Amino acid sequence: MKLVESVKPGNPKRLTYLSLIAVVLFLGWLSYAVGINHMPVKDTIWALTPPIIAISLALITKEVYSSLFLGMLTGALLNADFNLVGGLNKLFPDGVMTVLADKWNVGILIFLVILGMMVQLMNRTGGSAAFGAWASNRIKHRAGAQLSTMLLGCLIFIDDYFNCLTVGSVMRPVTDKHKISRAKLAYLIDSTAAPICIIAPISSWAAAVSGFVKEENGISIFVQSIPFNFYALLTLLMMVFIIIMKVDYGPMLLHENNARKGDLFTTGKGKQVREESQQEEKVGRVSDLVVPVVFLVVGCVIGMIYTGGFFGGKSFIDAFADSDASVGLVLGSSVALIITIAYYLLRQSLSFADCMECLPEGFKQMVPAMLILTFAWTLKSMTDNLGAATYVAGLVENSAGELMGFLPAIIFAIAVGLAFASGTSWGTFGILIPIVVSCFHEVDPQLMIISISACMAGAVCGDHCSPISDTTIMSSAGAQCEHLNHVATQLPYALTVASVSFFTFLVAGFTKSAWISLVFGIVVLFLFLLFIRHRTKK
Repeated sequence: MKLVESVKPGNPKRLTYLSLIAVVLFLGWLSYAVGINHMPVKDTIWALTPPIIAISLALITKEVYSSLFLGMLTGALLNADFNLVGGLNKLFPDGVMTVLADKWNVGILIFLVILGMMVQLMNRTGGSAAFGAWASNRIKHRAGAQLSTMLLGCLIFIDDYFNCLTVGSVMRPVTDKHKISRAKLAYLIDSTAAPICIIAPISSWAAAVSGFVKEENGISIFVQSIPFNFYALLTLLMMVFIIIMKVDYGPMLLHENNARKGDLFTTGKGKQVREESQQEEKVGRVSDLVVPVVFLVVGCVIGMIYTGGFFGGKSFIDAFADSDASVGLVLGSSVALIITIAYYLLRQSLSFADCMECLPEGFKQMVPAMLILTFAWTLKSMTDNLGAATYVAGLVENSAGELMGFLPAIIFAIAVGLAFASGTSWGTFGILIPIVVSCFHEVDPQLMIISISACMAGAVCGDHCSPISDTTIMSSAGAQCEHLNHVATQLPYALTVASVSFFTFLVAGFTKSAWISLVFGIVVLFLFLLFIRHRTKK
């Protein structure tokens, strides 16, 4: 069957060239200002220059590797006062090589590789195709496929990395059969990763946040902050609204229209997907996908609580609070991989040679995500060394006490900007939450709770929007969607919820009521989507 020709996005080469020329000219001026005139950079707004360059170029040129590299290079030169040899040392020995020597980072990369291997094994047995066929007989509509993806994402609330890759592996066959674009799948994955983890008391995120709240009961503070985490709650409602109301807008509308015609990528790769599916040698059983996923879930949970000391006598919640997610995910997923291979061999679903062939193929599948993650981590390291966190912390401390009612909304906006520029939620928590606690824990405990929620909501929002965020990159990998397509299609949706959340935090700052504020946010979001649906139909 011939695929219907889809609409291709434009390729603004002139804008790309102009933006690159502008960056070169800006770097020339910066080298003069910093290298010759000794303009101060550390702990100033100039410390945000590297991520701003990387993110701007990525959104304009649609090319992520060179954009991240230029951002890294800018950060290295700024750290070395534009000394070329010093800049190269900052970029490679102190940058790329250092982040790749970090145990946490290496653990995440190993986890990615193992997930890629398991996906290849499940595809080779035909388990993915079998699950897709089984689900298609029960999920009759596009809305059902999207809601099922969202539900599975909500159920896997333990860790966002685990969520991104597992949901993508399980739901890709279902969404492909219902002609849902890979960009939409990536959005659904990303929107049920960090947003659901940040409101789940038993998760690696709850453990991280509670660790930043000193001199207070961290878990208790986290639970009290959940009703005020407006960005996370409204993001979940946003997904339900756009699925049921059948509303799409911005670049996502183009991707969804093309997907209905057979092009799931809006990059001319629709035919490639069809050919790959035809090359699948056999259709396996649903158990060939479900059983390995169960092994993976159980293994990762046990791995995380093991690193937290559960088997040494700690309670389940305390073990999660003290867990090392990176090590736990590696231990759990590696055991799950071994058990999965043994399961396939016992069932004679695959030969031993076939299983071994899947391992390097799974590694290859994850190379783009691993490269982007490495560049993003290096960029964050450069930004941290320039003192961007110190600069932002000063902004928050200076605003405290002067604009009490407005403070939650202000903190939310600052957290969005910091997380967007740095690509990290946890780093943003670590900077802002201790400041909020020190300012308000004796003055106004309720406002402290709301402001902590604003920190978390803003950090998740900025992380959600950022092209250099770990979870954004892994959501693209889980959906097997081109990364910048995911960023461009998700951004209007995330900014919609961010705008509504900002005004909702304004209401919360004065009413100090979670329910009044949340109802206000839900009504505003629903009315906006009604307006968009009306405009889109026209």
